[in-house]
This record gives sequence, structure tokens and C-alpha cells, in this order.
Amino acid sequence: MRKKTVAGALIGLAAFAGIAWAEFPSTPATPPMPAAEAAKRTAWDFNLVAIDGAPMPMKQYRGKVVLLVNTASFCGFTPQYDGLQKLQDGYAAKGFTIVGVPSGDFKNQEYGSNKEIAGFCKTKGVRFPLAEKADVVGPNAIPVYRWAAARLGAENTPRWNFHKYLIGRDGRLIAAFGTRVDPADPKLRGAIEAALKAAPAKA
Repeated sequence: MRKKTVAGALIGLAAFAGIAWAEFPSTPATPPMPAAEAAKRTAWDFNLVAIDGAPMPMKQYRGKVVLLVNTASFCGFTPQYDGLQKLQDGYAAKGFTIVGVPSGDFKNQEYGSNKEIAGFCKTKGVRFPLAEKADVVGPNAIPVYRWAAARLGAENTPRWNFHKYLIGRDGRLIAAFGTRVDPADPKLRGAIEAALKAAPAKA
């Protein structure tokens, strides 16, 4: 398995620096789930696989507010890991969790193996749940991202790493926040706090 090196990481960051700040590159179209099917589902209907290979059903977060984030280790926005962990630490006791989905969809800015990703995230102090590496856009996007594309539209699908979907206690999507929305942004924090005030969904 090819491993990322420090030089490779710097090349990736340099490539990112050449991207116009106002607009990310075009991304592959994500085939949305059929609208009628998507309307019947919530986030709790989908299953992920944890980064260690264990089952990671989304229903385990039923009643919580979830921030679903596609992550990457070699991105100009990788420092957001620190802010995301602060969100986790600050709101977890109120019924909040981040779920990270590592992905190499954008300029292949992720390690090749889940073990490498987990090791890197440990060095960054990441303690929120991580799924295994997966596609979040394009024809091979995992089902929860196809569902999100159907519910919020193609314009709200990830266009780069660290895109954020906010999911309410009832498992329904509330909003999408783009890559440039920092975890400390008052708009994001305000949306999380409003979602946390909602009554827990009934089983």
C-alpha cells in the first residue's frame, strides 16, 4: 500500500493553494436516492462501518444531534479537526456527536488504509467516532450521502473535504455547511444549539 510522505502532504497542500478561494473544483455528480425512497428514510436507517471494522449503525445515535463530516488528513482544512473535537467536547453531554467519514474523493488527500487514518487522527487528538474510508460523492457514494443528496439537493453535496451535514434528533437533515464554515463559526454553533433544544425523538 502506497504511503503518504511529508513531501506528498506538502505537494497536496501546495496544490490546494492554487485553487481559487471563492470556488472549489467541480465534483462528480452524486446519484441521489429516488426522492420517494429518500423521503421515507432518516439517518438512522443507514449503516456505516467504523474505522476499526466494527459495525457502526447510525441508529445508535437516535435521539442525538449529529454532525456528519467528510474528513481528510492532507487538506488545507485538516486543522478543522481541532475545532471539531472542541465541538464534540463542548456539546456531547447535551446529546451531540460528530461522525467523521474519511474520504479521498478530493485530490486523494487521505491515507490509503483505515489503520493509517486512525493513527493520524490519534496524533491530532481526534476522539469522536470515525467511519471507515468511503466515497461521499460520485457514483460510488455511500447510501447516507446519496440520501442527503436527495434531501438537500446537489448544491448542498460536498465539494471538498470537511463539508458538514447537521442531522436533528429525529434523524432528519437540518442543513448543510460548506468546507469554509469553521467549527467555531457562530452560524454552525447556533444551529447545533437550536437542534439540541428540540425534544428527543420518540422511538
